[in-house]
Amino acid sequence: MEAGANSLNNVVSNPPETVSVRSTEELMAKSIAPVKREFLCPPSVKTSDSNNVNDSDVKKADVNYETSTPILKEKKSKRQLKRERREEKKSALHLCPEVAKSGKVSSCRYNERCRFSHDLEAFKVQKPDDLEGSCPFLVNEGPCPYGLACRFAGTHRDNDACVGNGTINSHKKDNETNILDKDFQKLLWKNKVKFPKADASLKLLGLLGNGKGKKMVDGENVDENFANGTEKIDENGCCKVPAVLVNEVDSFLAVFEEDEKHETDLDDELRLSKKTKFMVDETCSVQHNNGQIQQKEEVDKSSGHNEQQTIVEHIIGDTDKSLKLHPHEKKLIDFSQRLYLAPLTTVGNLPYRRVCKALGADITCGEMAMCTNLLQGQASEWALLRRHSSEDFFGVQICGAYPDTVAKTVELIEKHCTVDFIDINMGCPIDIVVNKGAGSALLTKPMRMKSVVQASSRAVDTPVTIKVRTGYFEGKNRIDSLIHDIGNCGASAITIHGRTRQQRYSKLADWQYIYQCARATPPGLQVLGNGDVFSYLDWNIHHTDCPELSSCMIGRGALIKPWIFTEIKEQRNWDISSAERLDILKDYVRFGLEHWGSDSKGVETTRHFLLEWLSYTCRYVPVGLLDVIPQKINWRPPSYFGRDDLETLMASDSAADWIRISEMLLGKVPTGFTFAPKHKSNAYDKAENG
Repeated sequence: MEAGANSLNNVVSNPPETVSVRSTEELMAKSIAPVKREFLCPPSVKTSDSNNVNDSDVKKADVNYETSTPILKEKKSKRQLKRERREEKKSALHLCPEVAKSGKVSSCRYNERCRFSHDLEAFKVQKPDDLEGSCPFLVNEGPCPYGLACRFAGTHRDNDACVGNGTINSHKKDNETNILDKDFQKLLWKNKVKFPKADASLKLLGLLGNGKGKKMVDGENVDENFANGTEKIDENGCCKVPAVLVNEVDSFLAVFEEDEKHETDLDDELRLSKKTKFMVDETCSVQHNNGQIQQKEEVDKSSGHNEQQTIVEHIIGDTDKSLKLHPHEKKLIDFSQRLYLAPLTTVGNLPYRRVCKALGADITCGEMAMCTNLLQGQASEWALLRRHSSEDFFGVQICGAYPDTVAKTVELIEKHCTVDFIDINMGCPIDIVVNKGAGSALLTKPMRMKSVVQASSRAVDTPVTIKVRTGYFEGKNRIDSLIHDIGNCGASAITIHGRTRQQRYSKLADWQYIYQCARATPPGLQVLGNGDVFSYLDWNIHHTDCPELSSCMIGRGALIKPWIFTEIKEQRNWDISSAERLDILKDYVRFGLEHWGSDSKGVETTRHFLLEWLSYTCRYVPVGLLDVIPQKINWRPPSYFGRDDLETLMASDSAADWIRISEMLLGKVPTGFTFAPKHKSNAYDKAENG
């Protein structure tokens, strides 16, 4: 559809709100975007008529366009979904990938035992019509890896009709890294992967255990040695003995155990023994003054204190040299003044990050991955760690509840992935994450929070960063009291989202509190702010008001208008046209087909994530339509006409209209297709909406 297409009364099926004549100040006070009056829809106009759309511009889909709410999916049981998948694989449309690549039934090594269809003729009869455009893999050397199953098979060259040897096209492998190896995945399934660095780090911190030797202290699982008096706990649940002292006590105990039992095994040397001769008396006060340890009880001089201390240092050095790293010896990472695209659940996939990189983003980060799922070798979770070659400054974000889980995960990622930093999410507000003790739940357990940071940063050379919210409960910010300890635990940077977990997204971010934390940060810890950055003016204000701030992370602002990175770099409000916005969507679709595949499954996967993204972009109000610029992120768009048909269509908050946009790029949706946005991002009146 061209920008100058014929005008129509309105193609918006479900406008956000019809606004009566009010002053600009009144609209802004009610968080309604002050759209110019000539573009506003009259209150009496019913905007459900979509028959004026030119059939050549927007293809009709078998969906209900008259609905005023998103189309809801029917909830199915796991058994029903499994049965449907099994039946789908038996259909002729579910052609064996090897047969599709080569065009020969004999190419499948499983023959009759293959779970996929080998009926080429039936597949050709039932296969949907090819989509308009050319195969996204034709720009590369070699044939399309999807062969006959490609929805652009008609554009394949004769010599590229089949792969021949059945190998996957190398283009995807060359451009994407951090792909889970199948043999290694099997080792994860069988729990046969070792984590020497993580185990050594946890032992030095007294956090290693198999679960049997743990007790509950103030609602937290702690090591049995901790609960038995090796470390004392005050009435607030805080340790009286600093973690540094615990390491030294553990080491001393290990040395004495070696003298008594004459054991040479490293695990036994570092293990706390109940029979050890050296015990810290409950009445013994341990003080920490300027890094010096003073004890009221004196160790027997005949024990050879100096010699034993040398042995302790030797043991620690042999265990893992990385554990001795001074903070300045770790790999350095600089976030200063760089445009950081936030890790975004569902929408922040690899194709979307490629779009943002092309529009000026400097730093990208993968979607949040759960540590337990990564350790279990789940392919879907490992897919969140994928990195494209265009992402020159890339990190991954993980989420876990306990130090051992997180430490093992960071070691796993450092060994098997190529990343510039690893971010630990301690601010996710989603119930399913918080109920497992991860995400924002860690904000209520500062001891465990510090242990997670310390154990993970000691286990790897890769810089470890964390992302938090200001606190858990509204009105009870607490990061300012923890930030100094977090810096001493080994984190390279901390990103502070200016809301509590309880607030979700219901209020504006508290940037004054973020500034307060940035000014109180110890040397060596970089602070990044996050929340409501929606224009280059917002970016400038934050860096002017608080020079101590290293950078700003951009999340929802980039979802609504990914060209915000261009605006910041060029210091302007870009009045982008609908045609330019459509070009961005075309790039996303092309990247999606390259990533998820150009067969029917890949096309529908690309469509699904495109629709999720469109549920955010409908919030954008073009600069040329506003009385006051720039737009604020909490402004709700009223019902308005665009400057052309496509701009009007893009303003709709109806799932039916998003589907129509997807059909312009990916063809007609399948029969019975339904969609509802995962995060309810087109709603404004609920706190959980992002």
